[in-house]
Amino acid sequence: MVARAARATDLVDLDGAVSDCFACPRLVAWREEVARTRRAAFRDQTYWGRPVPGFGIADARIGILGLAPAAHGGNRTGRIFTGDRSGDVLFAALHRAGLANQPTSVAADDGLALRDTRIFAAVRCAPPDNKPTPAERDTCAPWLHREVALIRPTLRVVVALGAFAWAAWWPALREVYGVRPPSPRPAFGHGAHWSGTAVPALLGCYHVSQQNTFTGRLTPGMLDDVFARAKQLAGVD
Repeated sequence: MVARAARATDLVDLDGAVSDCFACPRLVAWREEVARTRRAAFRDQTYWGRPVPGFGIADARIGILGLAPAAHGGNRTGRIFTGDRSGDVLFAALHRAGLANQPTSVAADDGLALRDTRIFAAVRCAPPDNKPTPAERDTCAPWLHREVALIRPTLRVVVALGAFAWAAWWPALREVYGVRPPSPRPAFGHGAHWSGTAVPALLGCYHVSQQNTFTGRLTPGMLDDVFARAKQLAGVD
């Protein structure tokens, strides 16, 4: 898997390779079980049931790093943050920021397009209870590192959705940019900002999970502020 990630020559090649990964037995078993049993509301649909590649343009200046696909969202539709309530919140905010052409993301063929932005996850398979292990994150890391390497020429800022994604970014500094991560690591928090030299800036944002959005821990205004800051740091009008 490490060698296959390194051989990817462009994002299309990488996305195809990601979709054919079987490296983590627990995640493979779970994603396939969910795809077989399905949620009642989607019982007539064919689930993707595979790892979910990144989504967005190849010359992105803004990267959005998430946790992992949702069992009945990306694992069903085959596109990250698509077909679930977290995606509803995220893409509505991206649309308000002028980074998406529409405020909804319901299916892989719904016409959604991003501007100056690419979205990817630290772990590419839906995990049980939405909780991948650190070992699964590390096993999946070569996909993330290669994706970042391919968009490196234009990437200026990464928005980490949650503490898990924030922690997943630091190894990418070493593997992609040859930069030693700061020690101690800067603490995650909503609105946290770290900038190094000749590397993308990192912004922290509470994850767009229902747990955060339904309780008011993360509001639309808070998301708008994060993306406005990301655009400013990336030089996006």
